[in-house]
Amino acid sequence: MAASAEAKRALIEPDQEQLSVARQCELLGLARSSWYYRPVGESAENLTLLRLLDEQYTRCPFYGVRRMTAWLRRQGYAVNPKRVARLMRKLGIAAIYPKPHLSAPGEGHEIYPYLLRDVVVERCDQVWSTDITYIRLAQGFVYLVAVLDWFSRYVLAWELSVTMDVGFCLDALDRALARGVRPEIFNSDQGAQFTSREFTGRLQLADIRISMDGRGRALDNIFVERLWRTVKYEEVYLKDYASPPEAREELSKYFHFYNHERLHQALGYQTPAAVYGAKPS
Repeated sequence: MAASAEAKRALIEPDQEQLSVARQCELLGLARSSWYYRPVGESAENLTLLRLLDEQYTRCPFYGVRRMTAWLRRQGYAVNPKRVARLMRKLGIAAIYPKPHLSAPGEGHEIYPYLLRDVVVERCDQVWSTDITYIRLAQGFVYLVAVLDWFSRYVLAWELSVTMDVGFCLDALDRALARGVRPEIFNSDQGAQFTSREFTGRLQLADIRISMDGRGRALDNIFVERLWRTVKYEEVYLKDYASPPEAREELSKYFHFYNHERLHQALGYQTPAAVYGAKPS
């Protein structure tokens, strides 16, 4: 059996003088985005502003640059719209969308129609969905992707990355499909990761119908949006992850709790795992 990505990561020796981390990843067949480092490049004040913007945007996704600028000034920060706009772009957030709009379609990538309008989702594995969000660290940030079953709210797979390349999205998709089941429809936004030939090709090979959110439509991927809000308020905002490995460890615990212990009112106070029929992992 092939070694898991986690097992391969354990083999990386960052202090190895003969082989760089990049070369070790290449030899192990591991995406470099899977090997985490502490992102650098932002000042301490900008990191604070990023944290504040993330929290306020989660509360008020309709805030654009002007409102965010005014709100930060009321918190005592002397910022101008240009600076706020840059930081919001770094987070991938913009007004109108109630989610981080983290990427735009890649040039030449095919956009698929939204297939879920007026569709009644009434069983597991009818619709899966995916999205990316920002996860703050004490000194930086990483990105989180998840694949969710709409009917049960069960998180089928998730992955972290320090970059926005498609690799970590493919890892999550492959892990979800490795369960041996497939959805009838797979929904995503129009981000470059999900419109890429690598990602859509995986779905086409599995004979899965591809659905993509309409541009600017707030509710097309509502269940993943609710997941991000829950994860941030119940986990991320309560802790200060010191590093990407710590974020991975703590999020792993949280997603186990979310799937197997957290009672959902919309599910008649059952857990997602009970509805999906999944065993504890």
